Amino acid sequence: MSAVATAVPVPSVRPVLRERGQREVFCGLTSIVWLHRKLQDAFFLVVGSRTCAHLVQSAAGVMIFAEPRFGTAILTDRDLAGIADANAELDRLCRDLLTRRPDIKALFLVGSCPSEVIKLDLANAAERLNREFYPGVRVLSYSGSGIETTFTQGEDNALRALVPLLPQDDAQQLLVVGCLADVVEDQFRRTFDALGISQVHFLPARRARELPPVGSGTRVLAAQPFVGETVRALTARGATLLEAPYPLGVEGTTAWFAAAARAFGISTETFLACIEPRAVRARQSLDRYRSLLAGKRLFFMPDSQLEIPLARFLGEELAMETIEAGTPFLDQQMMACELSRLPDSVRISEGQDVESQLDRVRSAAPDIVVCGLGLANPLEAEGITTKWSIELVFSPIHGFEQAADLAELFARPLVRRTRLAL
Repeated sequence: MSAVATAVPVPSVRPVLRERGQREVFCGLTSIVWLHRKLQDAFFLVVGSRTCAHLVQSAAGVMIFAEPRFGTAILTDRDLAGIADANAELDRLCRDLLTRRPDIKALFLVGSCPSEVIKLDLANAAERLNREFYPGVRVLSYSGSGIETTFTQGEDNALRALVPLLPQDDAQQLLVVGCLADVVEDQFRRTFDALGISQVHFLPARRARELPPVGSGTRVLAAQPFVGETVRALTARGATLLEAPYPLGVEGTTAWFAAAARAFGISTETFLACIEPRAVRARQSLDRYRSLLAGKRLFFMPDSQLEIPLARFLGEELAMETIEAGTPFLDQQMMACELSRLPDSVRISEGQDVESQLDRVRSAAPDIVVCGLGLANPLEAEGITTKWSIELVFSPIHGFEQAADLAELFARPLVRRTRLAL
C-alpha cells in the first residue's frame, strides 16, 4: 500500500504537508532516560519485551553495576500466549522491587507495544498496587508504546498521569510544564524571583511526591512543545495557558518571560531591567557562531516536536534557512506562537513517509539534516551532513545561558565536515 501525502489547509492559515507512511522515530519509552534522572524518588518499570529493555538500557548508558531508577518487567512467551497470569507476576515483581528499594516513593508502570497488544491493563494494576502500598508508595501508569506515541510524547503521558493527583489551590501562581535540566530550572527560578514572581512551581518537580498545586489562579507556561495533553489536563482543572514561544534562543526566551510578566502585572521597567542584561550577554555569545551558520540551509526530519521552535530560533537569530520543518505531530495549540514567527518559505510537514522525505532531502541538498540516529549514518554515507535530533532533547538548551550551547550543536557537524575534508 502506497503512502499518501497531501497538502491540507489548517487553521494557522499556512499549508501543512501531512504524510502517512513508514516512520523512523524512537518510541515513547525513550523519555524514561531523562524522566528517571529528573524525578529522583521515582522508578519507571517498563512492562515489555527484551527489545524494550535493550532500548532503554542502551539509550540511558547505565553501567551494569549501577542501580538505576528504571527497569523492565519482561513479558515472556507464556505471558504473550496467555498461559501465565501476567497480572500476578507483575504484582510479585513490584512487591520484590519495592521491598528491595525503600527509596522508591513513586512507581510508574509504563506500557509498551507488547503489553498493549495483549491488553494488559496497567491502570487497573496501578490501582491494585496502590491499595497495598499507598501512602508509602504511589503507583501510576502511562503508555510509552510506540504504537501510539513518538519519542517525546512519553514524557507528556507521564506528566498527564500526575495531573489528577495535584492538590487544588486557586491562589495566583505560575506553573512551568516540561522536563528541564536542573541547572536550567535553577536559572529560570532566579529570573522569576528577580522579576518579582515568587510563586513558581515546576512540573515535574525533582521529586514525584512534591506535587505542585493547580487551580483557577494557575498560569501555565510550557517549557517544552510536546506537553500538549498535560497542558489540556491542567486547563481542565482551571489553569490558564500563557501563549508564548518556547525559551530557545534569546528572542524565544525573552518572549517566554514576557508572557509571564504580563500575566503577573510586572511593569515594563522592571521587566527590561531584569531581562535586558541577560539578553545582551546571550546575543554576544551567539556572535561567534553567526558567521559560520548564516545562510546555511537546514532540513528537519520529524522526530522530537522541537523542530518548529528550533527552525524559528535558527532563522531569527542565526540567519539560517529552513527548507522543511518536519514534526511527528503538529499540535496547533502548542505551536501557534512558533508558527506565526516562521517565514512562509518554510515547508511544514506532519507525520512521515520516510522515502518521500529522503527524496526531498536529496533534491534540496541542504547543508545540514537534523534527523534520528537511524537515518544519520546512511545520509552521512551519501555525503550529507547530519545532526542527531535526540541530542537536542538530552542537552540543556533552554534559556539565555544556553543559547550559545544550542548554536554550537548546529555548528559542530559543519566544523566536523570541514575538518574531515582537509
